[in-house]
Amino acid sequence: MHREIARRNTEELMIENEISGYIIGAAIEVHKVLGPGLLESAYKECLFYKLFQSGLYVEKEKPMPLIFEEIKLDCGGYRIDLLVENKVVIEIKSVEALNDVHLAQTLTYMKLGNYKLGLLINFNVVKVKDGIKRVINGAL
Repeated sequence: MHREIARRNTEELMIENEISGYIIGAAIEVHKVLGPGLLESAYKECLFYKLFQSGLYVEKEKPMPLIFEEIKLDCGGYRIDLLVENKVVIEIKSVEALNDVHLAQTLTYMKLGNYKLGLLINFNVVKVKDGIKRVINGAL
């Protein structure tokens, strides 16, 4: 019981840049084991597991409502791949190359949820650090 409370207090103090460091480290570990060429879902599940095991609060497939002219619409199809500590959006891809649409999608989720930092991670690369794009909404 005391450990959970202490951990919760520590997590509240974490800022986006610290969280992103943990995420990048976990993504590198996942990629070392799995390598490139698998489906997005495999990387998502493994990264979710790795982050959860490290004690971070992680939500998978978090629904995002669409807000149009100040009306909240539930379109059903918009979901953040992973949301860490309710602060950092992770959009996972397994594609030949990231393009502007992938960046726009990540930024749109960030704007809809009012999140400041996102990581767009393409696991279909030789070195995963080359497949990570940091996306900022406003200022950190």
